[in-house]
Amino acid sequence: MRPAQRENFQRLLTPRHIAFVGGRDAAIAIREARRRGFAGRMWAVNPRRDTLEGVACVPTIADLPEAPDAVYLAIPAAAVTGALGQLSAMGAGGVVCFSAGFKETGDAAAERALIAAAGDMALIGPNCYGLINYVGNSALWSFEHGGWSPGYGAAIITQSGMFSSDITMSQRSLPMAYMVSAGNQAVLGLEDFLDAFATDPAVRAIGLHIEGLQDVARFERAAQRALERGVPVVALKSGSSHIGAALTISHTGSLSGANELYEALFARCGVISVSNPSQFLETLKLLCVTGAPRGAQVAGFTCSGGGATMLADHAERIGLSFPAIEGAHRAELKALLPEIATVSNPLDYTTPIWGQAEHTYPVFSRTLTAVAPDFTVLVQDYPATGLDDSKVFYLNDAGAFARAASEHQVPAAILATIPENMDSDTRRMLIAQGVAPMQGIHEALNAIRDAAGWSAARARILSEMPAPLLRPLAEAALTGLTEDTGKEWLRTAGMPVPAGGVVPAREAARAAAEIGFPVALKMMSQHLAHKTEAGAVALNLADPAQLQTALTQMSNAVAAYDADAVTDRFLVEAMSPPPLAELILTLRRDPQFGHALVLGSGGVLVELLGDAVTLLLPCSVAEVKRGLEGLRLAPLLRGYRGRPAADLARVADAIHALSRAYLQDCAKIAEVEINPLFVYPDRVMAIDVLLHRVAGD
Repeated sequence: MRPAQRENFQRLLTPRHIAFVGGRDAAIAIREARRRGFAGRMWAVNPRRDTLEGVACVPTIADLPEAPDAVYLAIPAAAVTGALGQLSAMGAGGVVCFSAGFKETGDAAAERALIAAAGDMALIGPNCYGLINYVGNSALWSFEHGGWSPGYGAAIITQSGMFSSDITMSQRSLPMAYMVSAGNQAVLGLEDFLDAFATDPAVRAIGLHIEGLQDVARFERAAQRALERGVPVVALKSGSSHIGAALTISHTGSLSGANELYEALFARCGVISVSNPSQFLETLKLLCVTGAPRGAQVAGFTCSGGGATMLADHAERIGLSFPAIEGAHRAELKALLPEIATVSNPLDYTTPIWGQAEHTYPVFSRTLTAVAPDFTVLVQDYPATGLDDSKVFYLNDAGAFARAASEHQVPAAILATIPENMDSDTRRMLIAQGVAPMQGIHEALNAIRDAAGWSAARARILSEMPAPLLRPLAEAALTGLTEDTGKEWLRTAGMPVPAGGVVPAREAARAAAEIGFPVALKMMSQHLAHKTEAGAVALNLADPAQLQTALTQMSNAVAAYDADAVTDRFLVEAMSPPPLAELILTLRRDPQFGHALVLGSGGVLVELLGDAVTLLLPCSVAEVKRGLEGLRLAPLLRGYRGRPAADLARVADAIHALSRAYLQDCAKIAEVEINPLFVYPDRVMAIDVLLHRVAGD
């Protein structure tokens, strides 16, 4: 935001007065402002009504008594630009524009005029539900809304109006600070809200529902600033973008599309990525109530063996740890537990002491001493309303658990196995004690894992802040080059390739003799992007006779595949020894994200395995190494079953050096795909390459 816009956004967020411009929709917004508890002045503008919901109307914007801090605008699209111009001229702070009929209908010119008319006003929308301030009790909102705040909470920005409404109605007791339905984002975008809310002391976490980003580099800067300020960001990404025809010829489209690029962006910025609305809300709830734990070691309690097993099973799948209780601590706990109980973590403390705080508190406290966890959880499914005679026993244990966690300064959650088995009163009571009321075992454990991962990612990223993303290059027509040309570029860039050269068929035997048998033979043609399918590759040719046979068979096979692809240019290369592992490596441009590096399991099983990681460029050597370590192929690189291990630092250095060379030449070189890249204990070797150059360069 520009400085004037930022000042006006604060006026919009915490207004002294609100002007409601319109008819029926403006009347609804007045009711919602009252529902939220807005205590400031309200004015209404409507030339055909005397009042709206009891608020006296003036006929025009010019008749308002003074420039309003906030405006709710719900008038026909044709009148919006003129209204905004009037409001801007009189010094209004900000506008929620509910009106639709702009870019979303294809009328880009109308939206450009709207932007110009808004001037320095903070404008949300058009085509949006609006803004709710739960902390300051103001609302410019288009429908009935729910939600609550204990004085702090999450700031949520969505690109879907209905989803924002759904969140306010959720039965999750998520502490809320602000809700923004961003609509078209004509003036203020998701990046602006992210940056503004990260400095608000009432905001403990920020939730983003993203359908698409307008400016990836600006998002990166805003997300990194939130990370610096210690405000976790949780993103729910929906939808996908067109990958572009330029990528369909390579394997990259199947390994690293738009969703993978978004995930790479989130990982780069320390943004927690979730895949469904329930996980979105539960993760935000945990972060707002307990904050992010420093690590992933957990102490768990249940009054059921089944609950303990479910905790342990899912934790093992997602990488959370329940450390064992060892030594003298075991004997001390055994003395506190009923005979039928087994000392373990997670700990089923069993029903004989259930609901008796004088017995359960010592168990909770002693276990936390023994384990010294980063987080602790208690599983409790509360009785339904009307069947709550036993609820006091649940609450006794909840209070004992909360006390023990507080005394040991361990962040804590009580979680229901079935999400709906925790009533609103209980949820709010737990939040008041600093205990997160989590709904669903998987959602709770996933949230703990992701929050702990955020802590680790924050420390790592702040210690080695990535260089800013490069500005995307304009889309351009591409020309595919033959493998020998691609390998010449690789040699220049410092990437090892097999010894060899291109010769006509009559000189193939001489070239092979100079290189030394066995050799590989490949026909070079711009019509052969994938040579194997065309029969244009022959490997392990041991002598001149096999070479001659291969030349004849190859020419016939390619002619049958595509007569226009046949050439008398053959790449003769030394055969490389079997590697420890085969990688695929792609460097490519993207019209939205700039440039990316894709690493994955290579060879003939690329699409079948789908084992790949995407990194946005520029990246560091450390990021490349972490990417390699995250592949399912990683055990082979580390030395599987006694086989030699690759020097991952050296492999990462070679790949990083190639990425730097690509970025230096990316105005001309649009995509480089190496498949396979052979990995040896002490080196790498590019066996095949597909290179695309910008047409005309």
